[in-house]
Amino acid sequence: MAPSPTDRDRLRQLLDAVLSDDNTSLDDMAAGAYASPFHFTRQVRRGAGEAPVALRRRVLLERAAWLLQRGQSVTDVAFESGYESVDGFARAFSRAFGHSPGRMGPVGEHSHWLPAPNGIHFHSPTALYVDSGSPTTEDAGDVVMLMVRHDLDDIDALLDAAKGVDAASWIAPRLAGHQPLSWSGPEENLAQVISHLVADKLPWLSTIEGADLPPAAPTELTDLVELHRDIAPRWLALVRDIDRRGAWQDRVIDALCDPPESFLLSQIVAHVLTFSAHRRLVARWMLRDAGLDVTAPALDPDPIMWHRKHSGGF
Repeated sequence: MAPSPTDRDRLRQLLDAVLSDDNTSLDDMAAGAYASPFHFTRQVRRGAGEAPVALRRRVLLERAAWLLQRGQSVTDVAFESGYESVDGFARAFSRAFGHSPGRMGPVGEHSHWLPAPNGIHFHSPTALYVDSGSPTTEDAGDVVMLMVRHDLDDIDALLDAAKGVDAASWIAPRLAGHQPLSWSGPEENLAQVISHLVADKLPWLSTIEGADLPPAAPTELTDLVELHRDIAPRWLALVRDIDRRGAWQDRVIDALCDPPESFLLSQIVAHVLTFSAHRRLVARWMLRDAGLDVTAPALDPDPIMWHRKHSGGF
């Protein structure tokens, strides 16, 4: 079922609040949309597949690149983009684009765009964003992307369900000796399983992005919820970008391994999906063992039911 005009109008209002020049914080954005920060974040992520702060940061960096291509100085663009220092802007720009702002190339169609999970980009001073037509859910014929999106949404549902588990049940041993991967440590309780479920995409993201070794994964539920909010849009944007470029056969060198190893991007995504699916089913069993009802429609693990619910948009 396609989204109704009312749903589309509300999403437009939310995006306007995210991208308004006056709204420099999450609280400002939420107030501009007449919502609490919690519900505002939830609505934007559900409608656009990207957290509001991350969406605003990305679009402003795209605008910065657009301005640099047209001759504005790095210093002027840094402060116009809301950064307190040129160094802070340069670091953020380099992480996003893979090179310093001083090396921004010539003007080209969409050359200032970054990977996005939703088709929302900086377009021009008169049109701050443009929807390229990318759906917020995946076409039924794109099996890989359907599975990636289902995986992220299902983790979100499991994290929400886990809020009903008390502290003792969260760390109680339930599956002695369970360790799906010989090098990743035990996964014998809910805390360990869900920690791996959320955080095990992060080393792969770091490898592909060329970032430093990520810190040890948290085991507190509130920290894992926040980490998933950060990882999910990055992972979705990464896989969509690989698919768009047909880069499945590209290799990356994982310098975080000892000794370093090389992996195909297709191998990485297949690995993540395989072990995430296993952990999602184990997490359901553990939640049920802890006394929670996991029969609610939101916790149905079947991608068929998920796609029927979400096809055509949220």
